[in-house]
Amino acid sequence: MKLPLQVDLKGKVAVVTGGGGVLGSYFCEALALSGAKVAIVNRTAEKAQAVADRIKAAGGEAMAIPGDVLDPDSMKQVRDKLHEAYGTCDILVNAAGGNHPKGISSQEYFQMEDLDNAEGRTTFFDLDPKGIGYVFDLNFMGSLIPSQIFGRDMAGKKDATIINISSMAAYSPLTKVPAYSAAKAAISNFTEWLAVHFSKVGIRVNAIAPGWFITEQNRKLMLNEDGSYTPRAQKVIYKSPCDRFGEPEELVGPLLFLADSKASGFINGIVLAVDGGFNAYSGV
Repeated sequence: MKLPLQVDLKGKVAVVTGGGGVLGSYFCEALALSGAKVAIVNRTAEKAQAVADRIKAAGGEAMAIPGDVLDPDSMKQVRDKLHEAYGTCDILVNAAGGNHPKGISSQEYFQMEDLDNAEGRTTFFDLDPKGIGYVFDLNFMGSLIPSQIFGRDMAGKKDATIINISSMAAYSPLTKVPAYSAAKAAISNFTEWLAVHFSKVGIRVNAIAPGWFITEQNRKLMLNEDGSYTPRAQKVIYKSPCDRFGEPEELVGPLLFLADSKASGFINGIVLAVDGGFNAYSGV
């Protein structure tokens, strides 16, 4: 990876939840290339280890730690392992999140005929409360719990920062994904709340709101088997002034900017949109 900007994070300890994912792995590698010691926290140990191996091969310092962001005891175990290896956290990136089929409706719009002929479809009335709860918990509680566990060590430290991952869905809810949209709106609101709450103990809290990027979770929704755009992807492109999807590397600059207090020390409580103009364009 070639960094878009140079920041000095030597001596800093970074924790990235969801660090084995498509976007999370870029965050881990960028922080390591900037000199930080990186703890890659992921529910799937193999994915975290693969990222750690790449970082070490490039000369960086990283360790993979399996952990469940929804389990406080699991996060405490991660914290204890971090203490033994690197010390306390300076930079927390809450990148764990995602969606679930049970929190998604089949149709963009509810039609009256769906009341009597909903077989094979998931209408609003068929959404599984447990599926909705899982998506909300994964995105919101999966950021709140790590912030509780690692924030305790960060309080009073110099240049400590928490970076949450919001979404364009937080600005305007996306069709079909009510749980994900609501959860990301909660992340943006929580980011502002926590920034104020921690302002007297030296912890800055900001968020990045990615626009449309191709990930493992949305690939089948956005791309046909031949690589062409699905109808949903075509809608995204239509509303994107840049006429394309984002590349994961394009989130690295915003991440490093927010992570480095020398660059963003007076920035606190913002949600930085990285969306190619998606949110600014009304469609007309």
